[in-house]
Parts: sequence; structure tokens; C-alpha cells
Amino acid sequence: MATNEETGGKGGVWVLDQQFDQPMDEEAKRLRNMYQEKKISTAILLQLAFQSLGVVYGDLGTSPLYVFYNTFPRGIDDPEDLIGALSVIIYSLTLIPLVKYVFIVCRANDNGQGGTFALYSLLCRHAKLKAIPNQDRTDEELTTYSSSTFGEQSFAAKTKRWLEGHALMKSTLLILVLIGSCMVIGDGILTPAISVLSAVGGINVRHSRISNEVVVLVAVVILVLLFTMQHHGTDKVGWLFAPIVLLWFLLIGGIGMFNIWKFDRNVLKAFSPLYVYRFFKKGGKDGWTSLGGIMLSITGTEALFADLSHFPVPSIQIAFTCVVFPSLLLAYSGQAAYLMKHSDHVYGAFYHSIPDSIYWPVFVVATAAAVVASQATITATFALVKQALALGCFPRVKVVHMSRKYRHQIYIPEVNWIVMVLCIAVTAGFKNQNQIGNASGTAVCIVMLVTTLLMILVMILVWHCHWVLVLIFTGLSFLMEGTYFSAVLLKVNQGGWVPLVISAAFFIIMYVWHYGTVKRYEIEVHSKVSMAWILGLGPSLGLVRVPGVGLVYTELASGVPRIFSHFITNLPAIHSVVVFVCVKYLPVCTVPEEERFLVKRIGPKNFHMFRCVARYGYKDLHRKDDDFEKKLFDSLFMFLRLESLMEASSDSDVSSLLDQQTKQSGDGLFSNNSDPYSIVDQSIASGDSIVPADSSLGANNAVISTHQAGSPVEIDEIEFLNNCKDAGVVHILGNTVVRARKNSKFWKKIAIDYLYAFLRKICRENSVMFNIPHESLLNVGQIFYV
Repeated sequence: MATNEETGGKGGVWVLDQQFDQPMDEEAKRLRNMYQEKKISTAILLQLAFQSLGVVYGDLGTSPLYVFYNTFPRGIDDPEDLIGALSVIIYSLTLIPLVKYVFIVCRANDNGQGGTFALYSLLCRHAKLKAIPNQDRTDEELTTYSSSTFGEQSFAAKTKRWLEGHALMKSTLLILVLIGSCMVIGDGILTPAISVLSAVGGINVRHSRISNEVVVLVAVVILVLLFTMQHHGTDKVGWLFAPIVLLWFLLIGGIGMFNIWKFDRNVLKAFSPLYVYRFFKKGGKDGWTSLGGIMLSITGTEALFADLSHFPVPSIQIAFTCVVFPSLLLAYSGQAAYLMKHSDHVYGAFYHSIPDSIYWPVFVVATAAAVVASQATITATFALVKQALALGCFPRVKVVHMSRKYRHQIYIPEVNWIVMVLCIAVTAGFKNQNQIGNASGTAVCIVMLVTTLLMILVMILVWHCHWVLVLIFTGLSFLMEGTYFSAVLLKVNQGGWVPLVISAAFFIIMYVWHYGTVKRYEIEVHSKVSMAWILGLGPSLGLVRVPGVGLVYTELASGVPRIFSHFITNLPAIHSVVVFVCVKYLPVCTVPEEERFLVKRIGPKNFHMFRCVARYGYKDLHRKDDDFEKKLFDSLFMFLRLESLMEASSDSDVSSLLDQQTKQSGDGLFSNNSDPYSIVDQSIASGDSIVPADSSLGANNAVISTHQAGSPVEIDEIEFLNNCKDAGVVHILGNTVVRARKNSKFWKKIAIDYLYAFLRKICRENSVMFNIPHESLLNVGQIFYV
């Protein structure tokens, strides 16, 4: 099975897992894998490049359906204008999708993940930019947590200190990420509308008697079916996507070659950059305005980066350079050749340029390709919302995995129906490719500008590029994208306002939710109970200890939450075993299962209080079938065994065991302490120690068992924990109400008391997100004033 390994954020390396019959040492396995990888890499990359066509390039590939009509909505007055527009399209495709995205931006992935939130997570690991500071040093020892070091006087170090030293810069960076993400969601609404409407528009191109209202109705029906089928997943029909899109590219490339040969071969002079200069010099304001239509030729480029997680970078590059890029150049050149002889056919230029003998087969393939392109943008929207949800920037919504085989296939019901309603409203409201195209161009341009700003920081902090290279990349990117942005701004009143309104609504939701989450976390940190207070209560915690286990859920990874003191103040009893459970998301794409849990002991042993931190990446999902409670208790049992082993065994035995486990589960899992006893010493001294609960330790239960005979205390505590578990497990959650203080500013009262409160009311409860059985749930109410 193919896997993607971390390569410092500069692209994934894909290898093939192999089973070996003969035992081999690690070095021999590594050499053999390298040898086999060289033999099979070409075949695998070609296969993945083929599959990527159906997922990554559908949106970019369907742009020829509507580009020339949106560029010349009033018709073509001069053939030289057409040649100039074609030249701008050619060099836009070359410089932005090919050079910038495929060969530069795609290398800035986060362990194979792409998109604005992936770039933000990558930056958060190289600088302290995250608004919720719930990370500690142990998190940085994850095998998927890649970060780099640099000299104190380097340009990267100075940039890092500048970002970390200004709270305004952190907020500005987060706002940029949210704006880019909201624009991607807006594009996910507009792309299905314009793609399907343009494809179905081939009906009245050939049969002019069919009205535009019928075309819109057919497009709406297709969109309804598309969104309705989302909850079934695409794994059953996904194998059709790549052949459909490949056939589409072959058709548009072949039709383009035919039209160039048949109508006008002079269009090939558009490959000269001289015609770009002539286009801007002659066109004036009209030529500048037409850039809003030319911009549509590169829509889908942002989806290319957002859908990067499905395939390795080399396969993306092969597919684009060998199939997508030449096909698109031929398609646009062929349409231009046709329009040189039929300038009055600019509306529906693609369908007019199709030879009569293959018109309807191409129409069917075009409609199917438009549906595939729409599916790609919908999937990208789901993935983005999932990332935002994990990073605390989106209200809690239901995330469903649609396939056990394909982990990237997720479905979010609430988002699906909202996007469907907005998409249908745009299609039925505008009934026009031109205005929808203006809207789509605005969204895409803003996403590209945000990606450029994030890439500048990635080049400095992650890649450690020389400032000259950063300056060249920044200048060229802003020159191209800034030019397009100035053009789309001229069309804000012609449909370009739509993504701005949609994105503004989503931005308010995401920012208010994140703001409320940060304020709630800050008040919990400041109001947490001190360890001295817990120790002063004694082993009984000043109450009756009843049989059972109490799992107290908290967002704090250290300290005792206020919910606990509030609970024991109002109730006369607490469970014999108390476990503070913290489920937190880190700025990594995934946390390996064997590194998921961290277990700590709180106070002396006779308190029977623990902390369990469950760590997830933004790609991970806390699902029902994960059996979270069972794994939590397994981690507790393993912690007790390992703790007892450290106390009872000799130095050599412990060192040998820890070395063995570190090799099995990855270096740096335990911590960088050279002395394994230092963990235990800290545990005894502070009463709040960190010991990673590695599930792979289960392989050495036999080793542990040999020492358990001399450890009656450990055996008794495990039996005690088992008995308490059998007596019953109660999940204790804080039902926290957040209110703004009376002397707060007006905007803060609106954000907290109305918007944030409304979002918390309509979103899913924590108990649902944690899959807690209703019969074992106990809510503890409290009010926080922020």
C-alpha cells in the first residue's frame, strides 16, 4: 500500500510496503526497499498520475467551456485582440499553474497535505503562531512533527522573532488564512454552477429553439442530484473519474489540433510574448477588463493544491506536464482558430467549434467532466472545513468517513446542504455564465494572493531560502496576480460581489467561533485549580470516593480544570479513579496511532488521579469505531506497568526496554532525557509526569510480567483500576456558557453574547463529537465571563 512520508515539507516520497519472508536487519531492509523503489517508482507514478486527472484537474480542465465568452462578452471586434487574449492565456497557464503551483507551491505541502490551512499548520510548527497555546515540548517529538532550526542571526530567525513578538501579526496571519479558506468555499459554490451550466449550455447551442430557462432547469436538476448523492460516497464510481477526465483532455486537445489545421494556423504566433505586450498596449481599459475572463483559464489551480493530499507531488507534475498543459494549450488555440473565421460565435465557442459528427458524444463527455470537476471542488470544501474544525476555526459539525479504503473521502451533511442551496441560488439567480464567471474569478484571485503571502513565510521559515529568491518569487507573483486582481475588481458590480458576500458570511462564522474558543480557553487557563489545592484535600479529595471511574473532559493539557472544583463543590462524592481527558488537535496532518496518548499521574498514588492527553492531527477523525474508551484504558494500564517497571527494575533492564521501545515506535517518543529514571524522578517530585503510552509496548508484556511478581503495589493498582472500570465509567463534561462582561465593548458583546452563543446553540454538542453514550454522560454547568 502506498504511504506518504515526511520530507521536511518539501514534497512526499511514496514507497511500497513489502512483506519479507526472511528476517532482515534494518539496514538490509532499507537498502532493499531503496532498490525496489527505483524499480517500481515509474510504474506507480504513472498510475497515480492517471488517477490524479479525475481528482485534481477536473476544474482546470473544464475552463475552455466558458473562457472566451467571458473574455469577449460583447463580441470580437479585431482578430488581433483574439490573438492577444490567447497569448495572455498561454503565458498565464505557463507561469501560474505550471511554474508557480505545480513546481513550487506543491512542494510546500504539510506531509502531503495542501491548502491554506496546511500551509498555516506548517508555519505554526516553525514559529509560535497558534492562537491557542495548548502545545508542549512532548508534542514536538512526534514523528510527524517536523520543524527546523536556524542560526540566531539568520534572516529566518529574525522573521520568526518578528512574527512571534507581535500579536497583531499573528492575528493578521490567521485572518489571511480564514479569508483564503472562505474564498475556497466560495469557489466550491461557484465552480459547480458555472461548470455544469456551461456544459449543459451545449443544448441550445445546437438547438436554438430551446430557451435558456430550460438549460438552467437542467443544470439545477444535475446539481441537486450531485449534492444528494454525496452521502453515498464516491468510492463506487470514483474509478470512472480518471477515464472521463482523460477522455475529456484527449477530446479537447484533438479538437483543438483539428481546428488549428482547418481554420487558421496563424493563431500559433500567440506563443510569442510580443502579443501580450500588444494586447495591453492596444486594448486599454477594455483589454484590462477582459482579464477578468482570461482569469477563468487558471481557475482550478487553487483546487489543484487543495487536493494535493490524494497523490504525491511527482504524479501531479507528470499529469500536468504530459496531459493537462498541452491539451489546454491546444484547446484554447483551436477555439481561437475557429473564432478567427467565426467571430460571431463567441457565445458557446467551444460547442460551435466541435465537428458535427462528434458533437453529441463530446456534449455527453463535457457534462460528465463538469460533474467530476464539481465533485472535486465539493471534496476540497469538505476537506478544508475538516481542517478548520480541527484547528478550532469552525463550529462543531458532523464529519463522516464514506470509505474505509479511502480515508480522504469525507462527508459533512450540514456543509453539503448549505453549499447546495447557495449553488442552486447562484445558478438560478444569474442564469448567465458571464456573471458567474466574474464571481468565480474574484474568488480564485484572492485565494492565489493569500497563498502567495503564506508561501513567502514558508520560503523563509521552512525552506530557509535566500532573501533574493524570496524577493524574486514575491515580485513575479504579485505582478501577475495583482494585475488580475485589479481587473476582477472592475467587475465587482457585475457578479464579482457574490463570492465577497458568501466569503464574508463564512468569515464571520469562522472568526467569531475562533475568537470565542480562544477566550474560553484563556479563562479556563487562568481559573484552573492549583496542584497545592488538590494535595490539600487528601486522598479522599475531601469527599466520599464511590466505586467507578470518572472521565473529566477538559481542554487543558496541564493543571486541574475549574470544572472539577465546581463539580466537587456541589456534589458530596467523586469516583474512586479520576482521569482528566484532554482531546487536542495539533498543527500536524496526522498523529500515528502508537503516539496518540500521553498519560500523566496527578498527585500521589493513593489519589488515583491521572491525566490522559489524546492528540490528533487535522486529518485524523475521532470516530465511533475508534474505540476511544478502550484505548484510553489500555494506555492507563500500560502506564502503570511501565511506571512500576521503572521503579522496581535495574538501570540496565529499564534502559534496554526503553531503547527497544524507542526503536519500535520512533525516536524521540519518550523524551530527550538520557536517563530513563529521570521520568520517574520527575513523576515523584512533581506529581504530574508525562509518560507516552505506546501501544507497541504490548509486544513486551512478557518482559513486563517477569517483573510484576516483585511489584505488589503495581498489581494492586491495576486490579483496583479494573474493579473501578467494571463498576462503571461516567463521562463528565463541562456545559460552559460564555458571556461578555458588562463593561465590555459593544462589538465584543455582539460577538460573544449573540453570534458565538447562537453558533454554540445550533452546532453539535461535545458529547456527540466525542461519541459519549448518553446514559453515562454527566454535564456540569458553569458560566465564564470574558
